[in-house]
Formats: sequence, structure tokens, C-alpha cells
Amino acid sequence: MPPSDAVRRAPDRRQRRLLILLALGFVVFGTAAAALFYVLQPETLRIAVGPSGSEDHQVVQAMAEAFEEESRTVRLLPIATAGAAESLALLGAGKTDLAIGRGDLAMPADAQTLAVLRKNYVVIWSQSGRAGKSSKKKAAAKIGEIADLAGHKVGIIGKTDANVAVLRTILEGSGVQPDKVATAQFGTDEIEKLAQDATLDAYLAVGPLDSKITAAAIAATSRSRGAPKFLAVDASEAIALRHPRYEAEEIPGSVFNASPAWPEDKIDTISVNHLILARKELSEAKAAAFYRQLFAVRDTITQRVAGATQITKPDTEKEAEPSVHRGAAAVINGTERTFLDKYSDYFWFALLLLSGIGSAAAWLRRYLNRDERDDNTGYRNRILAVVSEVRGAESEQDLLASQREVDAIIGETLKCYDEGAIEQEDMAAFGLVLELFDHAVAERRAALQGGAIEAKAPGPSLASRR
Repeated sequence: MPPSDAVRRAPDRRQRRLLILLALGFVVFGTAAAALFYVLQPETLRIAVGPSGSEDHQVVQAMAEAFEEESRTVRLLPIATAGAAESLALLGAGKTDLAIGRGDLAMPADAQTLAVLRKNYVVIWSQSGRAGKSSKKKAAAKIGEIADLAGHKVGIIGKTDANVAVLRTILEGSGVQPDKVATAQFGTDEIEKLAQDATLDAYLAVGPLDSKITAAAIAATSRSRGAPKFLAVDASEAIALRHPRYEAEEIPGSVFNASPAWPEDKIDTISVNHLILARKELSEAKAAAFYRQLFAVRDTITQRVAGATQITKPDTEKEAEPSVHRGAAAVINGTERTFLDKYSDYFWFALLLLSGIGSAAAWLRRYLNRDERDDNTGYRNRILAVVSEVRGAESEQDLLASQREVDAIIGETLKCYDEGAIEQEDMAAFGLVLELFDHAVAERRAALQGGAIEAKAPGPSLASRR
């Protein structure tokens, strides 16, 4: 191809190359933007809780709303269930990320604790007999301690099997054979039925100390059967040692009523935690994000549901079942890995990736600029050919024509260099050829001017010839 044609077509090639680079840039930018959008999307965690309308469900619903309003990290999607047992079953089946369940229920093998939703205290009391001097009914045999429950019947509030299990555990720990104690279960909406059941000699409730259900049951039985007699679980510490899911606790005096004081003084009992649970395979980052978020919005949740005041952190310093999830434990103990600790491997991978992208970009640039490099070689060869033409030029017009052609080549070459199509070493070689051209033009111009002078010089005079 003649150099003049190459010079004319070079702008078209540059425009085509620019369009290709712009297209690639848009693709890279779009990919990066999509990846960033995906990374910054809030993590949605499913949480199973039940039954619908219960206090647990209300707390979780308020939690989800607070997370939605104040969080850009974690979202919650409540899944209503029939109760804690079903919630834990969904957790074990992998159909939910989190679940609300009582600590003494049958747990999935890989269930771990993220937070304590509330602490449930076991409250056991008996009646002293119907109050009032006009009563002709003989007072029932007094039950003053757990050992006296043998041969009697206990009314249990709540139809979950876990409440029956906790009573059996207390009886065994107190030296009473569970088979010698009869039981009857009542729903939380059957408090009056419980209070009017004359076959019952004692009662058991499991709930937080400020439970309205427990307080209502104590008040109802006191009206029907006389002032309550609270039974201490003297073996609470031994029970807690043998059954890690229970804890030895004390019920403060007057917590259920101030006047008269119910109970009159503090009494020993055991407690079981109501937990926010996750599977062990839930990533540490997600668990830590949920934990931080929960305690960041706890005050907001409390303003909507009073029961949220009992949300506390799990104890990481003692052995407990289920164990604390490593993500929550890292935040509690201050051992959470830093951003660099978590993503150092990704940084190294990113550096390698960027290095590879840089190499690929360099290769692509050289590939797209291959025509310019070929043209540059052609330009140098053309200038060398012009040097030969210059040496045989017969007029100043021929020299000027050669210079104009070389000027156009120089202009196009400088544009290619500015755009990065030509490397520094190529320009150095190009410079050597230009120096050769300049010397050839100067020599030929000097030669042409010298010949013109000789042609104009006068010849020898006639006298001298003679």
C-alpha cells in the first residue's frame, strides 16, 4: 500500500480501535457495577417463629420492621409456625436460616445460639386452702416442698411437652419419682379452668418473671384456693450441672405481687432460655452482622414490644447447650476478624487478577495497534526510499515534494505515538531514519545550489585563450 494511502486510512483505524476500547470499557464497568450492587445488597435471613400472634412472634415482627428501617446490612423474613417445635424442625431441615426455640427442646444437631430472646423461670406453687371463715371444706393436705408432691396432681400451664419434661427433671433432681406425680396440662387461655379444677394440688408455669400469664394464674388460683405457697427447687444447682440446658436461678421476693408479697422471700428455681438459633453452617460474617444489628436496634424494638427488653447476649464463658455460634462469640469476645483478616486472600487474588488483566490489556493494545506498527515500519521504509530519491533529485521542487511527504508521515507517526500505538524504541529507530533523510536533503540541496553557481559563472575571455 502506498504511504499516502496508509496515512489517509490511519484515522479510520484509530476510530475503530477507540470504539472497541469504549465497548470493552462499558462491559468492564457494567460488570463491576453489577458485582458491587450484588455485594452491597442487604442479606435476607429467614427466621421461623410461632405460633402466630404470640409474644415471640410479635417481638420477631418488630425486629424485622426495625431491621428494615434502620439496617442496610441484614433483613429478616419471618416465617410463622405452629410453635417452637416446628420452628426447630424447619431449622434442622435447612428451610430457614434462624429459629426461635426453647433451650430444652429437641434441637437439630448443628443448632447454635445467636442471642437469648428471654429467660424463662420455672415457678411452682401450691394452695393453702379456700380462704374465708365460712368455708366448710376441709383444707387440702399442705404441700410445703417439692418432695411433698408425691401422690398429688400438678396443673401445668402450656401444652408443650417441654413443660412436662422440666417438671420430671425437677422431681428426679429432688428425689421424687416422676411416676408418683400426676399431671394435667392447660392452655394459656385456660387459666380460669385451671383455677377451678379441684383435683389439682399444685401448679407449674414456665415464663419470664414479668409474664402476664404466670401472674394471672397465681392470682386466679389464689382467689379460688387461697394464698399461694411457692415451692423452692433446692436442688437447682445440681440439676443445672447434670442438665446444661438449665440454669440455677432465684425468683426475687414480691415479684408477682407486692401486697401481700408473692413470694415472701426469694426462692431457688431453675430457668431455661428462649433462644435465637442458627445452624452452625451459617457463615461467621452473617451471624456477626445479625448479632450487631440486633443489639443496635434493640431499643427501637423495645419501644414497640415490651418483651424485647429481655433480649440479652449469650454467655460464652461457660459450657452450655446449644453452644454459641462463632460469629456471635467473636463479636462478644472482641475477637472478630478485621476486614483485612477476612479478605486478605481475596486481596491477593485481586492483585493476581489485576496483574493478569493488565497483561491482557497490554496484549490487546498491541493487537489493536498492530496496523499502526506495520504502518510505522512502512513509513520508515518509505523514508529510506525517499532518501534514495532525494540523492537523485534534479530540482528544488523535487526536494520540497519529498519533504512534504515526509512531513505527513511524521505527523501521523506522532499521533500514533501519542495514542500509545508506537513504543519508545520504535520512535528512536524512526528518529535515526529522519536524521538520514535530513542529511540527504541538506547534501542534495547543497549540491544543486553548487551546480547552479557553476552554470552561472562566466567562461574564459578571448584574450586568455590567446
